[in-house]
Amino acid sequence: MSLHLLAFLGGQEIIILLVIVIILFGAKKLPKLARGLGQAQGEFKKARMEMKNEIDKAQEDSTEDS
Repeated sequence: MSLHLLAFLGGQEIIILLVIVIILFGAKKLPKLARGLGQAQGEFKKARMEMKNEIDKAQEDSTEDS
């Protein structure tokens, strides 16, 4: 969840969402679900950093050519 979404949610709404998630996925599957979300977030962050590095490298190359 992004911080922007959490800014609009109060304590009661977060508790309701947690209860719904527990009902949908079951308490036994929550650690596996959280682990999967964490891994996906890590992969996304890694891909974002690689893309940023490629853009920075391309900009450096273009300024050297000028």
